[in-house]
Amino acid sequence: MTLRVCFTMLALIALATQARAFEISSTSVSDGKWDAKYLGDKAGCGGKSISIALAWRDPPAGTKSYALTMFDTDANGGKGFWHWLAWNIPASAKGLREGAGAQGGKRMPKGAVLGKGDVGRAGYFGPCPPPGSGDHHYIFTLYALGDKTLRIPANPLPEMVSVAAKSSALGQATVTYTYGR
Repeated sequence: MTLRVCFTMLALIALATQARAFEISSTSVSDGKWDAKYLGDKAGCGGKSISIALAWRDPPAGTKSYALTMFDTDANGGKGFWHWLAWNIPASAKGLREGAGAQGGKRMPKGAVLGKGDVGRAGYFGPCPPPGSGDHHYIFTLYALGDKTLRIPANPLPEMVSVAAKSSALGQATVTYTYGR
């Protein structure tokens, strides 16, 4: 009996001291439910392309900055579509407030950079799937980086941002939300 109690205590201690997982989430949307203001502002989507609020916690030790991507895996016949790219987000940030992805980047944390997505402008572009194309999957990926700045050329293609962030990431957190019309 004493041995069993000892193992139980060790298991409880191990669970209590485990590191929490790096996570990203949003209170702005839930799966399949997006307020119209977050939707795309082109192609008849009826939105304003106001970026959703994001929060994250428990980044890996040594995180010096973050990079963020939003990618629709179902667009363009499965080739995908980049909706939002941001990098050099300071390690002190614990999230991005609603509207942070506005064009010009004035609402982003100091030093952060907004990249051009597939819509051709820097900043957030909300979900805008073609009518009748089913639910699209919007993957938000936050990369915890070991450097203060992401090493990429000026005006990078979205794929370059993603590859650079992946290659220098200490860890990454993802959350996926769906939307269809």
